[in-house]
Amino acid sequence: MPKPLSLTFDPIARADELWKQRWGSVPSMAAITSIMRAHQILLAEVDAVVKPYGLTFARYEALVLLTFSKAGELPMSKIGERLMVHPTSVTNTVDRLVKSGLVAKRPNPNDGRGTLASITDRGREVCEAATRDLMAMDFGLGAYDDEECDEIFALLRPLRVAAGDFKEG
Repeated sequence: MPKPLSLTFDPIARADELWKQRWGSVPSMAAITSIMRAHQILLAEVDAVVKPYGLTFARYEALVLLTFSKAGELPMSKIGERLMVHPTSVTNTVDRLVKSGLVAKRPNPNDGRGTLASITDRGREVCEAATRDLMAMDFGLGAYDDEECDEIFALLRPLRVAAGDFKEG
């Protein structure tokens, strides 16, 4: 992906200055703008790494989740719950993985209406290779050391709790 021409100033800092002049200081505006831009950057970088494997980061996450499960399979509903995505998104993601031969689907014997998704041997191979590549580029966070990554995780955790992702306990 070609990099845009570098500006000679930080456009988010400039927007923050102009915001302060017009509406007063609102640090959350600069913070969210920075987070949204970071999301764009990181998603582009990790998607570029997994694309040669026929994956998006969402599909990669689903493969990893299946490798973490004891039997290598999970109900579709559990995949959505763990990845925190809508059931339609899970269906789309898993169907694309099935089409690629990385996942198989079958009726859930414990739930007459449910479906199990299971990772195939090829899916495990692709997941391992993509993981090696993502780890080699620090998941796009190479500008930070381990301690800073831990700080980022800790700083964003209360936001996730407040959104109802999980209950602390």
